[in-house]
Amino acid sequence: MKKIPRLTNACYFFSFVLFFLPSLVFAQETISQPLNLTNHWAGYGALVLFVVAYMLAMIEEATDLRKSKPMVFAASLIWVLIAVVYTSGNMSEQAGVAFRSSLEGYAELFLFIMVSMTYLNAMEDRGVFDSLRVWLLSKNFSYRQLFWITGIQAFFISSACNNLTTALLMGSVILAMGKDNRKFVTLACINVVVASNAGGSFSPFGDITTLLVWQKGVVPFGDFFSLLIPAIINFALPAAIMSLWIPKERPAAVMEAQSMKRGGLVIIGLFVLTIITSASFENFLSLPPAAGMMLGLTYLSFFSYYLQQTVGVQIDAVNDNPLTATEAKQEHSFDVFQKVANLEWDTLLFFYGVMVAVGGLSFIGYLTVASAHLYGSIEPTTANILVGIASAFVDNGTIMLAVLTMAPDISEGQWLLVTLTAGVGGSLLAVGSAAGVGLMGQAKGIYTFTQHLKWTPVIALGYIGSIVAHFLINGRFF
Repeated sequence: MKKIPRLTNACYFFSFVLFFLPSLVFAQETISQPLNLTNHWAGYGALVLFVVAYMLAMIEEATDLRKSKPMVFAASLIWVLIAVVYTSGNMSEQAGVAFRSSLEGYAELFLFIMVSMTYLNAMEDRGVFDSLRVWLLSKNFSYRQLFWITGIQAFFISSACNNLTTALLMGSVILAMGKDNRKFVTLACINVVVASNAGGSFSPFGDITTLLVWQKGVVPFGDFFSLLIPAIINFALPAAIMSLWIPKERPAAVMEAQSMKRGGLVIIGLFVLTIITSASFENFLSLPPAAGMMLGLTYLSFFSYYLQQTVGVQIDAVNDNPLTATEAKQEHSFDVFQKVANLEWDTLLFFYGVMVAVGGLSFIGYLTVASAHLYGSIEPTTANILVGIASAFVDNGTIMLAVLTMAPDISEGQWLLVTLTAGVGGSLLAVGSAAGVGLMGQAKGIYTFTQHLKWTPVIALGYIGSIVAHFLINGRFF
């Protein structure tokens, strides 16, 4: 049976999910009267560098060039151009302070992602996700039941994990159960992409968009959950329509022994406790959520120590097992620092490039100009809906980072709207989210860009329905 790819290779734009940006990244807020370089040669050069680097990152699959390489290169050169101009005007200190603001923002983001990815890798190592997959495969569900089960599970799992990891987990089940029915696999994959993106849109730590908005402080922690019903509509409306085309057959059950390794359930509990700790640091202590996540990492570190110290007891308990002593030790031991070493460093460096580059473009003045056009000449609701459509073409994290850096003067209801649209807008196209891109690679030739495009009108109904529901339910925020 095809195994689910390692989570270290699955955390693209986490996801899992889900990435934090503090207010200090918005350099224009901390630097008084920066130069307007939007019509300067340095500004034009910076804009070209960012566009070219982002295009290279988008075609990573075709070029085999890691996305972090062009983005970090472009971010570095953008600040070189800025520094040259400011140094020539005897204002080098001002540029340095602005760069450090972006760097400090990335440091907080890095720590949050590092802890999240470490926990996800630990759960994969303990067989948590494999156990869920095997349980589903053993129940002999019908195709239509499996369609809804994988969609609902994707919706709720992605509220805590990133959308790509969630999609690949459900994708492995779909491919195993639907190997003899291509139509089911195609529709179920589309459903999982929509569900994964919708599930992350109502949780403060479920998606990059909500993480960025929460950290910026424009929406309180508890108010994000007001998007739950709009998110459900975004997923359930197209799912209900697509399910009518799901075959009524029942695939053969697959019986496979699979149990969690020692400590799996405890690690799940520690991850939940870490999320609670992070939220408490933000809401009750006014400390950065990343500080709470680092405390949560120590939970896992001490538990790792316990597992290492007691591995001998476990080996003695399996003396009748044909495993050799070395194999038994590898089976039962656990080292948290190995999970840190196995992080998706390409993703982490990519976000360094994006954040530092966007900070540079903001310092130059481009995002001020964009904000004036987008939120100055267009009604906020229309602008936020357009932002969601744009996220089908450009990563939603980059889109939300740009909007937050623009800092438009809009109500909390509008901030919730743009959080929703940017989060679920990527479902309109297969390439609009990491979940879609990942599943296209996992189900090559079955779930494709064209197949997804055929159902875009149906997905758009869910997009519109979620917006309407937001205005009807959350009118108090406007």
